[in-house]
Amino acid sequence: MQTKSMGKETSALSRRSVLAMGAGSVAVSLSRAGGVYAAETRESGIVTPPPDKRILLSCKLGMIPKEMDGKKLSATDRLRVAGEAGFDGVDFDQAGEYTPAQARDAVRASGVFVHNAINHAHWSQRLTSAKQEDRDRGRANIEHCIRVSHAAGGSGVLIVVGKGDDGPADVIEPRARKEIQTLLPLASALGQMILVENVWNQMMYDHDAPPEQGAEGFVKFVDSFNSPWVGMYYDIGNHWKYGQPGEWIRTFGRRCVKLDVKGFSRAKNKFVDITSTDDDIPWDDVRKALNDIGFVGWATAEVGGGDLKRLTLVREQMQKAFGL
Repeated sequence: MQTKSMGKETSALSRRSVLAMGAGSVAVSLSRAGGVYAAETRESGIVTPPPDKRILLSCKLGMIPKEMDGKKLSATDRLRVAGEAGFDGVDFDQAGEYTPAQARDAVRASGVFVHNAINHAHWSQRLTSAKQEDRDRGRANIEHCIRVSHAAGGSGVLIVVGKGDDGPADVIEPRARKEIQTLLPLASALGQMILVENVWNQMMYDHDAPPEQGAEGFVKFVDSFNSPWVGMYYDIGNHWKYGQPGEWIRTFGRRCVKLDVKGFSRAKNKFVDITSTDDDIPWDDVRKALNDIGFVGWATAEVGGGDLKRLTLVREQMQKAFGL
């Protein structure tokens, strides 16, 4: 777990100084600061996350600006900013903009671990689409993400399965399942899990029904593959509107591989900052449920990003939510 003393030492590294450092000096400086995030071995160039944490904290690459203080930031620069903010790694949610080699090189140059990849085109090029060309494009996007995550050293890809508007469940779920099954040989060969995110897409829950709904629809879909390479990337905030997150976590059990983290107010029916005054997610039960299932893995913020101050605040909010 990260201590307050680590945070003070890390914050001593100014944003500009981090952006100016070379990969080797970044890795050495952060090691001296307490190993707050990934360390790079000079001999191999392999970047790894901290080895002693049950819950590793990350942010989306998209939360980090592409320009800061009038300077355009490369992927390497943006990863370094995440590291300076105290995150253990980054979810490469803009994978469609980079080649696998570019992702690998950014990780090695920055010394900051990337644990996952996402391509947001999954909303428009859906596996549930009635058009085969859309499904082909969507499948190719996921294949690209698998290769990006593998090259970066990550362990999975987040996918949105599709949209309920594409047809009845007994039509679109098998349609998406067929496309995902086609990807499983590559996923297994490269050691990358295909992780289904629960989103407001009118699939596997009743979008117009009130709480308290359960997670059984998601479990049934994941289990239909009977594969160790398919699991859940559970977004805690997304479905607090529809069900109790602690109950969902316990229902998912081993299927809950990674977490997306955002705050949500049932009272105001809107997304809010994590653990803010308006955030009424029962974080105490979330923590208990994660302990109940023995969760060990990545929790990634998916909220409004910004500069170093904002990113550091988000990391601190996540620490409060998970009791770290």
